[in-house]
Parts: sequence; C-alpha cells; structure tokens
Amino acid sequence: MRESFLPYALPFIGEEEIAEVADTLRSGWLSSGPKVKQFEQDFAEYTGAAHAIAVSSCTAALHIALTALGIKPGDEVIVPAITFCATANVVAHLGARPVVVDVDEHCHISLQAIDGAITARTRAVVPVHYAGQACDLNPILALASAHGIAVVEDAAHAAGSEYDGRRIGTHGRAAAFSFYATKNMTTGEGGMITTNDGDFAARMRQLALHGMSRDAWNRYGEGGSWAYDVVAAGYKDNLSDLASALGLTQLEKSDRFHARRRAIARAYDEGLADIEGVETPQVADFDGHAWHLYVLQVDARDRFIAELAARGIGTSVHFIPLHHLSHYRERYRYKPSDFPEATAAFERLVSLPIYPRMTDADVARVIEAVRDVAQEVRS
Repeated sequence: MRESFLPYALPFIGEEEIAEVADTLRSGWLSSGPKVKQFEQDFAEYTGAAHAIAVSSCTAALHIALTALGIKPGDEVIVPAITFCATANVVAHLGARPVVVDVDEHCHISLQAIDGAITARTRAVVPVHYAGQACDLNPILALASAHGIAVVEDAAHAAGSEYDGRRIGTHGRAAAFSFYATKNMTTGEGGMITTNDGDFAARMRQLALHGMSRDAWNRYGEGGSWAYDVVAAGYKDNLSDLASALGLTQLEKSDRFHARRRAIARAYDEGLADIEGVETPQVADFDGHAWHLYVLQVDARDRFIAELAARGIGTSVHFIPLHHLSHYRERYRYKPSDFPEATAAFERLVSLPIYPRMTDADVARVIEAVRDVAQEVRS
C-alpha cells in the first residue's frame, strides 16, 4: 500500500502563533501598528542591523531598496541567471535593464561574470544567497566599491545565514528577506529590509507607505497627529500587525527551526553520499547555512522527479533560469549558451523536502526513495 504523499514544504505553525494572531484580532490594530514595530526591532536585533523595515514581500523589499537608490530608466542592475524571477522583475519595473550573468559551482553569482558585465550604466548588483548559503560577499563588495555601485542582497533564502562571522543583513547597502509560506520563518506573505544606513532606512520606510511622512501608528496612536505630508510617490508595501504577529513568534522559534533543518541536511549528507549520478550540496559553512533548500544535482532530472513523485515524495526545482523564461529570453535576447554554468546546473537541479515538521521517519523515507530512484535511473 502506497504511503501518504510527503509535501515538498509545509509551514510549522503552533499554538503560540495562533494565540498571538488572536491577540492581534482583539487589539484593534490589524494593519501596521505596534506589532510591526516590535517585529522590526526584533528582526534588526536578530540580524545585527541598525534598521529593519517590514514590508509586504521580499519582492517589495528589493523594489523599494532599488527605488531608494534612484535606479531609473537607462540604468543597469546585475543579477544572477539562477534566481526567482522577482530578482530581475523589480529592475524591469523601474525601467532599468536587468543584466543577467552566469553563476559559479554553488549557483551563486559569479564574481568574474559581474566584473565582465560592469559598464558606465551599472548602478547596482543583486547577489542571491542561494538555498541559504551566503555568497562570498567580500570580493563582490570590494569590486562594487571600486566601481561605485551598490550591493543589494537578495536574502530571500537567508534568514539566519552567516557570513564572515555575522548574520546576513548588514554586509551590503541593504538586504531583502522573504517570509513567504515556504520560507524558514513565515508571516504567510511578507518581507523585511535591513540596512545600517539611517538616512537610507528613512527613505525606504517612506517609500513603503505612499511616501507619507507619518505612518498610521504615528497618526492614530496615543499622542499621534492626523497631519502628514507626502514627500515621494511611494507604494503600498507595508506589512500588517496580523502578519507580524506570526513573524514575532516564528522569529522566537527560528533557532530551533534552524537546528532541525541542519539535522535534516546532515542526515541527507550521510544517507545520500557516494551515490552514482547524485551530487549532494557542497557548502563552505555548514552551520552558517540557513538550509532553506537542500538541492541535489542528479542525472536524468525530470525522470528522477517523476519517480520520486510516484513514491509519494514532493520535490521542486530552484530555479528555472531567467534566460529560459519567455520574457527575458525574448526581450533581452538571452540564450542558454550565454550562461553555460547556469544552463548545465539547471538540467540537474532538484530540491528535496527539508522543513522542521518532517519526522526522522520522513527523512529516512526520502533517503530510501532517492537511493532507490538513483539505482533505477542507472539501470
């Protein structure tokens, strides 16, 4: 008898989150209010950043950061070929050109490719901390500084990741985090921008709420004033207290979540070692990896996924490279031969389930299924 289906990803929501959301519903503050402020403060402390701005998504975070930098039509922003489309879409939203470049063996943006893509129009580079492993940021930061361009980190996978002795969130000009339902911690939908630059943070905070000089908490809270100004044509990208209620409790649990993800990754490493046609992730810092994804590279990827599905194991692929997507292929004339590393990697990528709700039996089942499928694919 076939076992029940093991989903690729599930959030871990406990009674604490439910109680916090119920408290918010009773409080009278449903949109941005005291819990947003607390979530921002706690997340800034968690990352070590001086400032954190809670927003509606990581996409919004990237868009606001690039807008605050003054990215405009005619500018260029360098992004990696292997990433979710949002990384490039936000550049296009601003009328700028997303300059797609190749990746290295870790599916991180290639330093050499960045160097070769910089022109007089380059204003920023957006490295992606793929799967939760931090990019080697110091050489990227040095190269960017030498050319006077900004580094905005796409940290959608990287809440809890570490680089050079500290958590991701303070290395570049800004970092954009995701709290989507599948992420290491979730608010359902949501994101956060971190920065150490006070003036830049103030600019981004205004842009996130219509360009207004006062948010609702400062207008309607005790001692607030109804008066406000609009200093820029901003956006409606603020996070709600309802979402932040989830975030506050999830953040409290994040170290436990991370420990469980590490344990699953270690079990996978041990259980899937030395299988012909299967490569486990090669990481520079196991404990500093957030383990948002556990990505194998396998022979006959599409058949591999189908066979795992037949055994009740959910998987995903991260990601379809930008140059494979119709919009970027047709508008910017990108083709597979332009990105040999990304193209070769994509043909072999498959992400296994890795989330705290998985039991040891679930993990053992995945290992057994992968080993079985690898043998079947070879025969």
